[in-house]
Amino acid sequence: MRRHSKKKNVILAMLLIAGGVYVINHSDFLISGLTKPHEATPNELSWEAERLVSKESWVEQGDYLPLNVSYQLLAGAPSTQQRYLSVGLSSVKRQKGSYLIPTLQSLFSQSSPEERSSMVVVVLLADFDVSWRVNTVREIKTVFTAELEQGHLVVLHVPEEWYPRVTGLKRNYNDAPERVSFRSKQNLDYSFLIHYSAGLGQYYLQLEDDVSSAKNFLSSIKRHVEQQEAKKTTWAMLEFSALGFIGKLYRSAHLPLLARFLFLFYQEMPCDWLMSHFRELLTQNKPILLKPSLFQHMGTFSSFQGTYNKLKDKDFEEGLYSNPAAEVYSDMSTYQKHFPKLAWDAGEGFFWGRSPEKGNYLTVVFTDPAVVTEIFVETGSGGKDLLESAVVEIGHNVVTTEEEKKSCKEFQSVGTIENGRFEMQEIDKKYNSASSCLRIQVTAGQKDWLIISKIRITTKQSTHPQ
Repeated sequence: MRRHSKKKNVILAMLLIAGGVYVINHSDFLISGLTKPHEATPNELSWEAERLVSKESWVEQGDYLPLNVSYQLLAGAPSTQQRYLSVGLSSVKRQKGSYLIPTLQSLFSQSSPEERSSMVVVVLLADFDVSWRVNTVREIKTVFTAELEQGHLVVLHVPEEWYPRVTGLKRNYNDAPERVSFRSKQNLDYSFLIHYSAGLGQYYLQLEDDVSSAKNFLSSIKRHVEQQEAKKTTWAMLEFSALGFIGKLYRSAHLPLLARFLFLFYQEMPCDWLMSHFRELLTQNKPILLKPSLFQHMGTFSSFQGTYNKLKDKDFEEGLYSNPAAEVYSDMSTYQKHFPKLAWDAGEGFFWGRSPEKGNYLTVVFTDPAVVTEIFVETGSGGKDLLESAVVEIGHNVVTTEEEKKSCKEFQSVGTIENGRFEMQEIDKKYNSASSCLRIQVTAGQKDWLIISKIRITTKQSTHPQ
């Protein structure tokens, strides 16, 4: 009897062990969306947020590499329908100033109703100061009531117990312990933010909480993505700003891997460095930096110890202009390396020419014909070197000149430059056929030299190009 009893006990123990292993491997305890028991936070209304899981990545097609984290939903609720773009930003309490509300206002005000309906903005309030979170959520609910109700804005928090330790870490690059702790926690913040956002959009845009946005940035992003896809080349990250972790675009299918990558190496180096390594691991060897930049750093004081931060993106343009691919030709004498193309390209470059004569020109020849909707030309610098007399024209039917330059066979005048500037909108209402050229032609010579600092246009596609 004792022998049978021992046998039963052994079998029972084995069953209990097997059952325990099964529960651990298959329980929701190991996947995000559920939480360890924790005390209710006073004066903070929150509830558990379930992630919208995307099965695009092999990581989430099974219980592979589980990322153990729970989210508190502080405001808003994401739609169960996937949008085109999810925008993620993490915010902490700053010693000096706060830029979160202006950042959100810029994102929404610079977007059309159609663009807003195609995106969801996810804000992770990553500070453990309860009072700051309560006050910030109250302000967000006051200012962005409509966006929260329409599912365009979601505000989250991850409790402190889900973070690994961020103090006493190794000091790579001989950074001060405080900076190591700050950047390591920041990596974890981004990891949790990206993990939550993975199923919300086809693409994911990473921003910081102190940026301003260009007009219609989403449409510009969509256009650049379509161009990259048409090239059929491998890309893992498109950059719409040269600064830090601002304006970085990812495919949502890559986010589960990216979240785990940041988590695994959170104490090794700053997040923007980790991003470069992640990009290279996905076989995109060189950065793809697209201009003009769509986002500008607006903060004066850093979130790290309130230090002064004057970083600005020189290629940022707040307006809605987005020049298409083109070649630029001119018969004016160029000073040094200030070539005509610099007036067309985004950035601080400009065309600088010696005294222009009547009949001189600068011609932009588009790679693909398009209907021009708006034109903006700016000349001079500090009130000097203005273009005094010129006409702005659009042209059709590309030809090659005797000088082996490209131009158009026929041109139509759309207006004249006045006080060194030209700006015209809704051009397509009068000239609705596709154009292949834009020309600035000098109508009277001048002694002063000439600077053309910007030539900017917006276009739309035509089904009947000429």
